[in-house]
Amino acid sequence: MSQKSINRVELLGTAGKDPEVKYLPNGTPVAKLSIATNDRKKSKSGEWEETTEWHNVVLWSRLAEIAGEYVKKGSRLYVEGRLQTRSWDDSKTGQKKYSTEIVCGELILLDGRSGDARATRAPAPQPVSDEDIPF
Repeated sequence: MSQKSINRVELLGTAGKDPEVKYLPNGTPVAKLSIATNDRKKSKSGEWEETTEWHNVVLWSRLAEIAGEYVKKGSRLYVEGRLQTRSWDDSKTGQKKYSTEIVCGELILLDGRSGDARATRAPAPQPVSDEDIPF
């Protein structure tokens, strides 16, 4: 009997740099960006400390095009997606490398033109092999 599981991530943060958009050989756009989220808490000494966590996000198809056109460094974003871990063999060292990223299924631009937010939901991306990803 199979048990239900959930793989869902929601982030509200700031783009760390402009997205990097590339195209697969079949023409499918894929974008990569990093989002910073902040947490603020009191230290043992009673001082407020802020920490920043960086998240790698991958967007496919129309979401990749939208990110490339509208997202810039410093843009406020809401991202909903799922965690995915990829592995590959490093050609220089021969060691196995891993990368965990968020595959975006929904993107909301929080500081769009005239203050209006843009919301876009994408269909699930088609599976591709690590060799197809151009990063």
